[in-house]
Amino acid sequence: MQILKVISLLLDYPAQAVVDAHDELTAAITATRVISPEQRSAVQALLNKLTTTELLDTQENYHSQFNRGRHFSLLLFEHVHGESRDRGQAMVDLMAQYENDGFNIGVKELPDYIPLYLEYLSYCDEPTARAGLADVEHLLALLAARLEEQKSPYAACFTALLQIAGFEPELAVAEVREQVSKEVYDDSLEALDALWEEEAVTFMAGDQAASCGVSSAPQKAREESAVPLHWVDFGHDATAANKV
Repeated sequence: MQILKVISLLLDYPAQAVVDAHDELTAAITATRVISPEQRSAVQALLNKLTTTELLDTQENYHSQFNRGRHFSLLLFEHVHGESRDRGQAMVDLMAQYENDGFNIGVKELPDYIPLYLEYLSYCDEPTARAGLADVEHLLALLAARLEEQKSPYAACFTALLQIAGFEPELAVAEVREQVSKEVYDDSLEALDALWEEEAVTFMAGDQAASCGVSSAPQKAREESAVPLHWVDFGHDATAANKV
């Protein structure tokens, strides 16, 4: 589904390639019928905002939203396993799933990075893609609720994903809203310093770690490189993560 590739690009670190591809991405959003007109409008509004705002400002906003602590992390297993070693096995299993399906990761990124996961699902058949999203429905709803609480336009990506997975976005988000309302979110410098001072955990050893691109700060590495995760030409395989 092309819309999954669009959402993948919108959730990745902002890059000029997305700005240049505005019309192509708009056409893909307009053409899709797997999300409602309301969801299409919300995703389109996010695209318009990202492509009409100064790129450096967009990148700074992205950093503030997703790279300050774990609350809005775009790493799936960070929400499930935290820093436990179970997270390492989960990443190994996901990497094996990619490889078994002929999906070759050509970037230094953790396999549970949501834009990468969506890139993978965009190449799958529709039932498989929907099932892959349904498997993480609770996390999608949780991130949607947290982003809606901050009035972030990025919430549109997660409500659209919920709908593609077969859930009613409003109901799914409502189920976790009470949980989110009780959460304490601290993105102060003191809290962030405390986070980074925690003991680092090596999830995988040797070649496994290298193959999965394990890094102490994968999103920071993405930010510094400012290279899009994948190209947006829907007629060709992605340059960074190809199905082979």
